[in-house]
Amino acid sequence: MSERPVPRRESPWGISGGPHPEPKAHRCNDRLEDIIFALYEGNPFKTIPGPFKLFRQCMKSKPGEEPTDPFFYLDLEPPKRQEKTESSE
Repeated sequence: MSERPVPRRESPWGISGGPHPEPKAHRCNDRLEDIIFALYEGNPFKTIPGPFKLFRQCMKSKPGEEPTDPFFYLDLEPPKRQEKTESSE
């Protein structure tokens, strides 16, 4: 998942005085965006299946186990899994 900023919308009522956590994009957001780009890249019957397969794998996976295959249409680096280091004493 990329750490791109999530756009904020302004409310006509303004922002309340309480603390507001920064919004965080869903871990599969970039995979969904890849599908949307595929919609406009020619014949959808040929362009959608690849990105949709990766999106589906991402949604079924547990956090941290998302597919690391490259994107079809987005110009982003593919997600990388973080190696868990075990410290033995």
